[in-house]
Amino acid sequence: MPLTTSAKKALRQTKRRTERNKARKTALKAAIKKALAEKTPASVSAAYQAADKSVKNHIIPKNKASRIKSKLARLIA
Repeated sequence: MPLTTSAKKALRQTKRRTERNKARKTALKAAIKKALAEKTPASVSAAYQAADKSVKNHIIPKNKASRIKSKLARLIA
């Protein structure tokens, strides 16, 4: 357990950020799963948007988002 006040605050911040990041990552995975199942332009677009937001918030690396988007683009083509 943290002893100093600043370490306690850092622990609280880390817990909040971890929760938020997990939620974003789960939302991305759900969007990808939905797009793979439905294969509609709207669901693929939503997954694209989720991937881009995840990159913007540093949840996943840029190249992983590129791979995801490439995989989804093949569904529509």
